Amino acid sequence: MIKEFCAENYTSIPLAIAKGANRIELCDNLAVGGTTPSTGVIEETLNYAHEKKVPVMTMIRPRGGDFVYNDSELKIMHTDLIEAKKLGTDGVVIGGLTPSGWIDEEAMELLIDTSEGLQITFHMAFDSIPKKRQFEAIDWLAKHGIDRILTHGGEADRPIEEHFEYLKKLIAYANNRLIILPGGKINDTNLNTVVKELGVNEAHGTKIISFD
Repeated sequence: MIKEFCAENYTSIPLAIAKGANRIELCDNLAVGGTTPSTGVIEETLNYAHEKKVPVMTMIRPRGGDFVYNDSELKIMHTDLIEAKKLGTDGVVIGGLTPSGWIDEEAMELLIDTSEGLQITFHMAFDSIPKKRQFEAIDWLAKHGIDRILTHGGEADRPIEEHFEYLKKLIAYANNRLIILPGGKINDTNLNTVVKELGVNEAHGTKIISFD
């Protein structure tokens, strides 16, 4: 079972790993849903996590808000991704959309090409894609070598249990072409229910580990 701990900065990582986190999603600014962490934070996290044999997925996102990026922002993401790769990150967490809510194919192709050799997670930008196109999005992402999609399965402010039926549809449709990674409102209390109900062996969250 992979418990992916979503970490803001380095501070809580040693304790999270000690308490059972066996993959880290590293970001900054969780108040806006996560942005790219600094080079220093990435380096220190990788040093520590790799010593403990724990892989690290680094968030590449230039700002909070929507997932529609202009050329300057894409350039920033491209540079940040190259830097994270040089530092030795195991994977990256990326995403980009067009104003209509479809995948920004051109931007994603550039980032995917640059990520060669790394694991790639398409982040919760997925939940901003209109539901009627999400199955088509799975096809596109699977075809382009994405390893997993992080999704809450519906409105972010609702408990994940309310989205189980839809998440099951996404998982069935993905059919092992990529991993559907449930996240959002998963904690150490409801984790076993999520895993059992959805039949997954990976889950993601900021509270997936109990620090008590």
